[in-house]
Amino acid sequence: MDLHDRVEIIDALYRFGLGQDLKDRELFASSFAADAELDFRPAAARWGAEPPLMTGRDSIVDTILASFSGRVDTTHQVTNPRVTVDGDTAHLTAMVEAQHLLSADHGTHALLKNRYDVSLVRDGDRWVMRRVVIENAWYTGDPAAIFG
Repeated sequence: MDLHDRVEIIDALYRFGLGQDLKDRELFASSFAADAELDFRPAAARWGAEPPLMTGRDSIVDTILASFSGRVDTTHQVTNPRVTVDGDTAHLTAMVEAQHLLSADHGTHALLKNRYDVSLVRDGDRWVMRRVVIENAWYTGDPAAIFG
């Protein structure tokens, strides 16, 4: 595996987190393939929520940014990335700690520690996420207040 590929693969997940934190649509969208799927259902099941499977880059970006913009402040930290590459496809697992605070009341929060299982594809010189499955390891706070 080429070190450049490894860095670019992990960078896709960094773009995902930082794009949300900065509410930067272009940066956030750059982490996904056009036909991406984002499955937050396993994580949300921990607190009884049943979100739909999100499909398509534009729909994922619109849904997440619209639900947080002006309402929720976030910070994401990515750790323990493990990467395998097979030609123009790759697999990434990582732990992501995501703090979510209501913008109007930072006393209402949800701190999530999630396992990410990510399938990626090469897109020119960079890598983009095609399928993301998020499972919750633990949380504190009130996810229902954050995610609805």
